Amino acid sequence: MQRLKLQVTLLSLTPSRCSHGSLKPTCFSSFSSSNVSPWPGLRAWRESPLNESRRWGSHGPEPEPVPELRDSPFGQASSLAELGSIVLSTVDPLAKSRLSHMAYSVWRRDNLPIGLSEPPSRPARPEKPQLFIFLPSSLVSCPITISAFISLLCFPQGNSCSQKLRLPLNAYMLHNLAHVELNAIDLAWDTVVRFSPYSDVLGEGFFADFAHVADDESRHFSWCSQRLAELGFKYGDMPAHNLLWRECEKSSDNVAARLAVIPLVQEARGLDAGPRLVQKLVGFGDNRTSKIVARIADEEVAHVAVGLYWFLSVCQKMDRAPDSTFKELLREYNVELKGPFNYSAREEAGIPRDWYDASFTSNQDKKDKDGNKKQLSPVYERLANIIAMERENSSLTTPPE
Repeated sequence: MQRLKLQVTLLSLTPSRCSHGSLKPTCFSSFSSSNVSPWPGLRAWRESPLNESRRWGSHGPEPEPVPELRDSPFGQASSLAELGSIVLSTVDPLAKSRLSHMAYSVWRRDNLPIGLSEPPSRPARPEKPQLFIFLPSSLVSCPITISAFISLLCFPQGNSCSQKLRLPLNAYMLHNLAHVELNAIDLAWDTVVRFSPYSDVLGEGFFADFAHVADDESRHFSWCSQRLAELGFKYGDMPAHNLLWRECEKSSDNVAARLAVIPLVQEARGLDAGPRLVQKLVGFGDNRTSKIVARIADEEVAHVAVGLYWFLSVCQKMDRAPDSTFKELLREYNVELKGPFNYSAREEAGIPRDWYDASFTSNQDKKDKDGNKKQLSPVYERLANIIAMERENSSLTTPPE
């Protein structure tokens, strides 16, 4: 399949503008795929007020005191894209998390335009953690795959990794989750900044949604960092993998691929692994961390639903079938879909099962074929009777030789 490159495809389309006075997208009114049921909470998520609950209290999330700043950390930035570039260029993880929330807050409060900006080639990162494509075999008993949350659970020998790193299992898993959330901040802002030249085509709602996602992810990272500190650790205390950003780089020229690979594959894997990670933490005896992870997993449904909504929108603009386009993009970008899948969470987010579950597709095809056979069998029987009657009539009307 020829690449659905943004600069080739979207620029040939008639721009479809959204109202700049509202955060609610108005440029995509209907889904072109009949088997897609959008997440019913999407509108409420979009219209929700700023979430200031960036600390995890004794009973769950609670507001964090807002620091008073004499000078704006954003300098002369006057658009969402410029604010996003500053976040991407911030080295310190905690500062990046705070700036992400501030950028989204300033944009909403001041009603700034989307604007234009160039993203850095890679997000700024501190010296630690050391990043690997795969974690060294001396530390890990199996390679870490690209899957986001599911990578936290892919160690067949239990807590061998955490033992080699001399970390408690709960701290080890929480550090992995913090790494995923930090990457998620950058992934969302990179999507905003990288595709800002096409705001007239994509519509303001696209950028509003992904800036909102970045704000959510920054809150998740804040919770993880706080809990790591309570356990006596901090982000950077163990090596981490660099596969998440490597996959992001693949889709830097293709908005359809970005939507397919990041929200609909990587973030959807969080829906799959979240409940199992919660069970592991409960089994370890860390109920506080398990509640943080459960809340994060619940909020990821919105992010997957956002990705699905805009993937369908882009497919509609390109006049392409979403289901086949999704599968073709995964093949082109060599992205593998692996179970086990959390079918109920994926269904809630709106992803049709036949998009990602090959066994379901083959079973469904078999059922359809069987159904067609049952529908056709009376027709075949009638045809056979008609043929038999015609032969009988022919024999009666044909004179003997």
